[in-house]
Amino acid sequence: MDRGRASTRERFAAFFERLAGHLTDRSAAGWTDHLRHLTDERLRPRRHGDLPAWLDALAGLPQVQSSSVQLDGPCVGVSPRTPLDEPTRKALHAALEALHPWRKGPFCLHGVEIDAEWRSDFKWARLAPHIAPLQGRLVLDVGCGNGYYGYRALGAGAELVLGIDPSLRCVVQFLAIDALIRDPRLAVLPLADTDLPVTEGAAGGPWDTVLSMGVLYHRRHPAAHLDRLWRLLRPGGELVLETLVLEGAPDAVLHPAGRYARMRNVHAIPGMHILRDWVAAAGFHGIRVVDVNRTTTDEQRGTPWMRFQSLAQCLDPTDPHRTLEGHPAPTRGLLLAERRPG
Repeated sequence: MDRGRASTRERFAAFFERLAGHLTDRSAAGWTDHLRHLTDERLRPRRHGDLPAWLDALAGLPQVQSSSVQLDGPCVGVSPRTPLDEPTRKALHAALEALHPWRKGPFCLHGVEIDAEWRSDFKWARLAPHIAPLQGRLVLDVGCGNGYYGYRALGAGAELVLGIDPSLRCVVQFLAIDALIRDPRLAVLPLADTDLPVTEGAAGGPWDTVLSMGVLYHRRHPAAHLDRLWRLLRPGGELVLETLVLEGAPDAVLHPAGRYARMRNVHAIPGMHILRDWVAAAGFHGIRVVDVNRTTTDEQRGTPWMRFQSLAQCLDPTDPHRTLEGHPAPTRGLLLAERRPG
């Protein structure tokens, strides 16, 4: 565990130094001390009973020399300079499997293929034709999971990506991937968007692009979440918002009384007209709905890397258009908007 914690601190220290350099001229240089303190506090073993075992798995990753990194294809990954021998491959597989379940992917890491629950490349493929070019941009990914979309953003030319997710398992999964890919332009920190400082007034935040994908419906106060995203963006920056939407009822909002598709904490699922109104009320303009897509069991499903219940077990077995609770089956909308230039 000590080795895992030491490598974690060293990795994040290097990212904070890089982040501070990018923020110096964007009126947010004071961010780094604040984020460093929160990160160190939340990665203390007492914060989660499983964290010591996850850090042990991280420390047990074999050292492998890499030949090439792939960030711009469906399976984010890295290839070894020479094929791994069987004991090394098994050790790598065991260390990564110890971080089960893997929700986002896929990842191809030195011959070990992590077939995650979500084919996140499907969602990225729906977004890629529409997002503003990422070349040279600073990207913030809110609720990023293990960093899959951050790697794809780097593959599309982003200068630096900060991912935040309160799940410590996701953070350690990122650190395991990072130990193999070794790209200093991305970090995933154990934070929520409410932990990030915001800049009041017209100056805006430091981020050129902010991703919020699969977060809004978990918020009790969606307006507050959208307002914070607006404050984090620089004037002229782009919001990428992906969330559950209520198919066929554009002017309604579903407030599930209990669970929704077995999920806890689903507070509000808006129709597309309502969602656009929420985004506009937060101050965004140039709002574009670029995709509405019903989630299929090809995109979200159980795999050896996610052995718990998945979408198929959350739908009515007699009517796949309904959840077990009788609600409309999951449909996701993808919306882009801008913070108006100052």
